[in-house]
Amino acid sequence: MSNQIHIQYLKLPKAEFVLGSFEDKLCLCDFRYRRMRNAVDKRIQQGLKASFTEQSTKVLELTMAQLKEYWAGSRKSFDVPLLTVGTKFQKKVWQSLLDIPYSETVSYLELATAVGNKGAVRATGSANGANALAIIIPCHRVIASDGSLGGYGGGLPLKKHLLALEKSRCLF
Repeated sequence: MSNQIHIQYLKLPKAEFVLGSFEDKLCLCDFRYRRMRNAVDKRIQQGLKASFTEQSTKVLELTMAQLKEYWAGSRKSFDVPLLTVGTKFQKKVWQSLLDIPYSETVSYLELATAVGNKGAVRATGSANGANALAIIIPCHRVIASDGSLGGYGGGLPLKKHLLALEKSRCLF
């Protein structure tokens, strides 16, 4: 059993990521400078009883390659082994996010309904915001019921960019 989360950094146009792997699974793919960076890192380190060590792994290399392909518009889904770290409810929300098709969006209410509790819109939104596997688990595809974008860990300009990237690639 390892007590190390191997991390690497990836800079892409409009975003910089911190990636982490633990026991050959991706546990972190998040925005390096997001406001909740310390809270997310602490949750993952405590949940896995491990600390960060900057070192490359096959999972991190695979993730970097797939993120670059996504950014270039040549990848619509990811096949990286994932390890989510959170509460049972958060994991249920994150699993539901994986069901949102490329280039489509759902509202926070639709997401809450998908996890079986349409009254938990705020809790669903909080779980969505706590997602530590951005892009891979597509939290950017959740919008407000009125069509506005709502919040995003990578910032609203990036959320708008990602949704536009996905829509433009579906025209072909």
